[in-house]
Order: sequence, then C-alpha cells, then structure tokens
Amino acid sequence: MSGSDLAPLSGKLVIALEQAVAAPFCSSRLADAGARVIKIERKGAGDFARAYDTAANGESAYFTWLNRGKESIALDIKAPEDREILLRMLENADVFIQNLLPGALAKLGLDSATLREKFPRLVTCDITGYGEDGPMRNAKAYDLLVQCESGLASVTGTPDGPGRVGVSVCDIATGMTAHAGICEALVRCDLTGKGSGVSVAMFDVMADWMSVPLLYHDYLGKPTPRVGLNHTVICPYGAYECKDGQLVVITVQHSGEWRRFCEHILGDATLATDPRFHDNTARIDNKPALEALIKAVFGSHDRAEMLKRLDAAGIASGAVNDVAALSDHPQLDRSVIGTPSGEINVPTPPIRRSVGETILGPCPAFDAEGQALRAEFGPRSQ
Repeated sequence: MSGSDLAPLSGKLVIALEQAVAAPFCSSRLADAGARVIKIERKGAGDFARAYDTAANGESAYFTWLNRGKESIALDIKAPEDREILLRMLENADVFIQNLLPGALAKLGLDSATLREKFPRLVTCDITGYGEDGPMRNAKAYDLLVQCESGLASVTGTPDGPGRVGVSVCDIATGMTAHAGICEALVRCDLTGKGSGVSVAMFDVMADWMSVPLLYHDYLGKPTPRVGLNHTVICPYGAYECKDGQLVVITVQHSGEWRRFCEHILGDATLATDPRFHDNTARIDNKPALEALIKAVFGSHDRAEMLKRLDAAGIASGAVNDVAALSDHPQLDRSVIGTPSGEINVPTPPIRRSVGETILGPCPAFDAEGQALRAEFGPRSQ
C-alpha cells in the first residue's frame, strides 16, 4: 500500500476513557479514519451504554453504533497497577479523550494539563456537560437535559408545546465538535511538534447552534415560534398534506423559485407579483391566506404525483418519511460491522474519501483485548 492510500489517521493511537454517547461518537470517527482506538471501560459494568437496549441482534443499538473499530480494556484507574497501564498507553498515544465529571481525573494526576506536561506531544480532549467552571459545572448533562437547558426544546415541536429532537442531537453535535477540534490539534502538532488541549461542553455546542433564535430574542425582543415542520421566517417552507394523507415538504427560498411555484404548482403566475405575496416578508405577513392556496392544491394530488410536479418545476421538495421508509430508501448506503452477537447493518459513515480506505472494524466485547493490551502496555521485564 502506498503512502497516499493510507487512511488519514493511520498510525495514530487514541486512548478514550469514555462512556455513553458524545465521547464515543468522537472516537468512533477517529477509528473510521484509521486511528487505533483503545477504549478504557470501568471494571465490572463497563460503558453503561452497553446496557441501554438489546435491539441490535441482542447487542445495544447505541453501543454498536458508537464503538466499531475499537479495542476494549477494563481498568480501575484508581488502582496503581491499572493506572500505570493507562500511563504507559498515554506515553505512546497521540490523543487522549475523556468525558468524566470535571475534576475527577485531577485527583489521580491524570488531568489533561498534567498529562500534556508529562507527554508534550499529546493532544487531549475533555468533553463535559457544562464546562469546567461556572455554576453548573457539576450538573448531570444527559442529552434531554441539555436540549431543555439550552432552549433547543423551546424551538422544537408544535405551537401546542415544546418537543425533544428524536435522536441524541446534543451528544452527537458535541462529538462532532470534539472530532473537529482534535483534528485541528493534530495538524498543529504535526506543524509544531507540540500537543495541545481541546475542551468541549455540550451546553456550549448547543448554545452555538441556537444562535439564530438567540439573536432574534436579543435584538428583536421576541422568540422564534414553534412551527412543527414549517420554517419560522421563510414562507412557503414546510410540510403539506396530500390527497392520500401523506406529507410533502417544500422550500421556496428566492424569487425565481417563487415565480415557478406560482406558475407551475399553484397554477396562477399573477400570484408572484400579488402585493400580499410578492416577497418573503409579505408572504410571512399574509401566511394564512397563502397556506390556504397551497393546501388546496396539495390536497387534490397524491404524494407521488405531487412530488413529480414539484420536481418538474424545479422546486425543492421531499417526502416526510418514517423510519421504515428510511430503511428502504434507495439513497441509503449500508455497511456491515461485526459484534459479539454477529454482524449487523449500519448506515455507511458519511465521509467519503478519495484516498485512504475506510475500514469499519468490529464492535468489541467487554474487555475483549484486555489480556493482550495488558501484555503490550504492562510492566516491562527487567
């Protein structure tokens, strides 16, 4: 294999003292990129995500999704012997990721600042709920709690009430952000020969994602309303029910699309220059009248026919699918990964690389590589 064919992080060693979702999401993407990822699990119970469910052929859907391509070792880092094994791993490591409570590792001399002093090329990443200072630094930060604390739930749902995003969006967003920060730090290390620290808090990530609603509040003094599958400030932009009861979502974002929508979908080109609808501000102000026109047209066609008409007119549209439809979707790419209970199909990772093969390793059983890793990183013979 030539150098150009190597995966982007081939040869990098990542030590991940992790559990749940955010940190494992980050380290799984590093494993997909070719890094060797050693997952440190608690002795006895291991990563508690292993027990979330048994949906994936008897294995946890969460755990198998987030831990492919890793090696597992169970350590009690409070015990001197196991802590020494961890330090020997870190002596050889490029990256250290941890998502324990703030301050937990400092008591053991394993905090990121201390480790970077000991191992100058090490890149460290601390993932927390609310950061390492501030009044909520020690608060529990499960995904739903952060969705609510950050205001995300207040802009999600329908006018009748707030709603939870149906996947662990705060965890995933935090893992994505941590992954980006680590990759930046690795580039910096390659340039300078020095490691650096990355710290990512779930609340900070979601506060950033909430910038538009926050700016509306801070500078207009009003909230962006909950509108279900519609858009708060663009119209028409949302879901409409077809004759067969199925939903189609459309987005009309500029004047050219609006003219085509009026002529080819609503069947009345003059609506494009109607004072009630001639620009987006007017359409928002007169949304009930416009919605009535759109609903009448969509309600007279089945979804398949409506989607064909929208496509022919060059209007961005999509079917509002359920998970069963996603499972059968013609655009869905799948990959196979191994688990202790057999192979499962998962969505193919979204990063497609022009060079460097992406190999999805199996999801490890608890402490599967424990004996081998203890031999590799244990006390050296005299």
